[in-house]
Amino acid sequence: MLTDINPKLPMRDKIATKKFYIDKLEFSEISDYGDYLLIRKDNVEIHFFEFKDLDPKENFGQVYIRTNDIDKLYQTLSDNKVSIHPNGHLETKPWGQREFALLDPDNNLLTFGQTIQ
Repeated sequence: MLTDINPKLPMRDKIATKKFYIDKLEFSEISDYGDYLLIRKDNVEIHFFEFKDLDPKENFGQVYIRTNDIDKLYQTLSDNKVSIHPNGHLETKPWGQREFALLDPDNNLLTFGQTIQ
């Protein structure tokens, strides 16, 4: 039945979106269809649609991405000078997840998490 989920997030500027996701987060481009962009890293695929009138202060786009090595991912992003959300630094949550979060150029919230055994 269901096999995957691929979130669709708004973007105002495709060049800025590519620079952030490809250069900083180390995703790769799958395809670019004018006002639509597809990227991938490992088994995660994200789609972006152009929304030039998006007000980032009113954007509530969010994605929760699971990982199996949260500490290494956090270190890699820190090494790549990716800004971590002020309220989203790496920590173990009471619900059994180790998480951190960041905002992309359009204020889409990306939360990364790993289940703690």
